[in-house]
Amino acid sequence: MKGNVVTRFAPSPTGHLHVGNVRTALFNFLIAKKAGGKFLLRFDDTDELRSQQQFKDSIRRDLEWLGLPWDAEIAQSTRLDRYRDRFDYLVGQGCLYECFESPQELELKRRLQLKQRRPPVYDRAALALSEAERQELRGRRQGYWRFRLDGTRTEWSDLIQGDVSIDSSSVSDPVLVRADGRFLYTFASVVDDLDMHISHIVRGADHVTNTGTQVQIMQALGGNRPTFAHHSLMTGPAGEPLSKRSGAVSIGALRDQGIAPEVVLSLLASIGSSRDVQLSLSIDELVDCFGIGDFNANPTRYDNRKLASMMPEFYRRLPYASVSDMISEIGVPDRLAVRFWSAIRGNIDSIADASEWWRVFRDGADAGVCDSDKQFVGAALNLLPDPPYDDQTWKNWTEEVGRRTGRRKAALYMPLRLAITGKRRGPSMADVMPLVQAVNRMDSL
Repeated sequence: MKGNVVTRFAPSPTGHLHVGNVRTALFNFLIAKKAGGKFLLRFDDTDELRSQQQFKDSIRRDLEWLGLPWDAEIAQSTRLDRYRDRFDYLVGQGCLYECFESPQELELKRRLQLKQRRPPVYDRAALALSEAERQELRGRRQGYWRFRLDGTRTEWSDLIQGDVSIDSSSVSDPVLVRADGRFLYTFASVVDDLDMHISHIVRGADHVTNTGTQVQIMQALGGNRPTFAHHSLMTGPAGEPLSKRSGAVSIGALRDQGIAPEVVLSLLASIGSSRDVQLSLSIDELVDCFGIGDFNANPTRYDNRKLASMMPEFYRRLPYASVSDMISEIGVPDRLAVRFWSAIRGNIDSIADASEWWRVFRDGADAGVCDSDKQFVGAALNLLPDPPYDDQTWKNWTEEVGRRTGRRKAALYMPLRLAITGKRRGPSMADVMPLVQAVNRMDSL
């Protein structure tokens, strides 16, 4: 199978990507790359009114930012002739039938079935129409087309859900072509999957019933079914349906908040699986650790706060080479850049934090010493040795100040940290002292 694996991500360009979309894209990407196969980007853009170029551009931009390159791109809007050909084939095989009920008529039927405690399944009334009745109806309204399910059970071994069985007699015959002639997802997706030799389809658990239908359409078209995996749906932190109010923000919003793409992918590649969430700094790491069988069918809880909590570790592990441009952009001279990053990377949650630490080193600390400590700090600064400073300066200085003043622990260290940095927490003062002196700030304390 290695090398023959082909997966796809098929978003509708009707909005921006969010974490749920990206989780699906990521699973398909990792399966393909782990097998040395191909990952396709396919736009489900047959709805001309809702599909927009700006959303195609946004989806591409988000996938590129995340580091999920695709091997080929397809737009369903360019394949309409192929869908017509496959539609004609199914009509010729007697697999499709024309219907004429209006949405209102179908809704009335559905309500009656529910009132009678029957499943709301289409009653196939259109099959009983004579050709004369069809002609008469065509004169009044445009017909649409349904695929006739065979009433049997469709079964497959799902990589996540396990053994699945769908009784097609309990499902309405799906509409494949609307009255306006538009090919719907259920049909266009099957034609594409067969034509593009998709070997694995990974998507949300809300598609399970739809998969049972599509398998029958594949068989009617003479194709072989791919391998399926239906991952759990994500919920908010309290188990509520995922929505913007519970934290389901777009990928663009996460980018604007300063969340690193590596953090987004690391979380989405782990939650809902038997593995603990582990930060991976490269796609190769994710590929090595990923196994679709590690995931379960239970709803997966997602919380944006987890992303933020992973950012400190991300920066702590990030080598200087990965941030050299950013360090330069905030104004750190090349001669200090490596030392600066080594000092601060374990104490920042965002790029803004790095900029703030450079401001402290460059311009000095904001006032942070309380009145009761000002005399102590003044006396301590008088004991500060002359430059140059090294990684032993802080230790030697504070030991001497402690001997002279009798102060110990926090009462000794905190006022001096506040005097130099203006902050109660931060990089090791052994690293801070040489940096502060290097940018000529100690003489102004």
